[in-house]
Amino acid sequence: MANSLLTIQMIAREAVRLWKNTNAFMRNLDTQYDDQYAREGAKIGSSLRIRLPVDFTVRTGAAASFQDVSEQFTTLTLATQQGVDMSFPSIDLTLSVDDFAERYIAPAVNNLAGQVAVAVMSGAEGGVCNYIDNEAAGAIITPTINTFLTANAILDTQSAPTLNHRVVTNPFTDARIAGALSGLFNPATEISEQYRSGAMKNALGLDWMKDQTVIQHTSGSFSAGTVSGAGQSGTSIATNAITGTLAKGDIITFAGVNGVNRITKADYGQLRQFVVTGPVASSGTSIGIYPALIPPGAGGAAVQYQTVTASPANSATISLVGPASATYRKNIAFVPEAVTMATADLEIPPDVQAGRDQFDGVSMRMVRQYIVGTDQTGTRLDIVYGYLWVRPEWAVVIADAL
Repeated sequence: MANSLLTIQMIAREAVRLWKNTNAFMRNLDTQYDDQYAREGAKIGSSLRIRLPVDFTVRTGAAASFQDVSEQFTTLTLATQQGVDMSFPSIDLTLSVDDFAERYIAPAVNNLAGQVAVAVMSGAEGGVCNYIDNEAAGAIITPTINTFLTANAILDTQSAPTLNHRVVTNPFTDARIAGALSGLFNPATEISEQYRSGAMKNALGLDWMKDQTVIQHTSGSFSAGTVSGAGQSGTSIATNAITGTLAKGDIITFAGVNGVNRITKADYGQLRQFVVTGPVASSGTSIGIYPALIPPGAGGAAVQYQTVTASPANSATISLVGPASATYRKNIAFVPEAVTMATADLEIPPDVQAGRDQFDGVSMRMVRQYIVGTDQTGTRLDIVYGYLWVRPEWAVVIADAL
């Protein structure tokens, strides 16, 4: 019986299926597929509008106090096209799908998914505003059980969806804490599985995964700074000339500015952490921050989207959370809804062998064509995507020493 040739559509279908099983972090994101581009194909720059949850304040008593419905939107842009290009002998198309995938598609998808994962994780720089570490003598050391319990508590105070908390760790972080957590896993079959695999599953209210694409962060050399002017709010705070630098992704606090519970607006008794959204040079006089600093109204009345108990006072001290000029692994506890990755169908070019498929929110395209100039048959696997940390407060950085 003659061998049947693999078609490009069959290969594309296998590639997109393998995507979800290749990278632990990518497997746990909120992924969206937009079929509006199914006919004409998406291009870099195409965008999707995402509606954010509405926030309300609660009245006391029978008298109504109507508040405007203030919907907030954000835009996710399909800003990046990435792919893998390869050339393989035509005879290999006689292989089975499984054999072909093992030799060519799985390695290509693994590398492509890894690059996309790094891009999405890097997007946490300047977005994720919650941070926890374990320090000794001013230096970051390996996180403990309490570190992860605190990270989980931070997610709760930010009103992240419950029962869906996850943590992605660098393999070295995973190895360092696996032993400490070994007795916390139930039932006994899971303890046995952890012993055999060396990997954690579920503990401390978190689903655990390890991923080698966890990024590193190097903090700025910041040593001192104060606020310039009272009553400030928003995403940029005027300062007196700071000493040292701030890096995008650094975490800072302002003296006297506590965070509030996102639902009740009650003071949760700790300084509100803000992430620096762009680098600040030494002697800089303005710091971009997230989340927006939104204080209460007159008399301390709760307001929609409130984030803090008060605006910083004039000359309030600015502090860097964590050591200055330190490089650390940026493990992240999060819920999938914190970050969204969207893909769309790329255009199918004319006069080529091409296939396109989508699975579980991810669309990929494969194109194959003979190249006259080099006497080769080239094959390319592409994805066009965008990502956005839609609710970065639903994620917590858990620092670990290198």
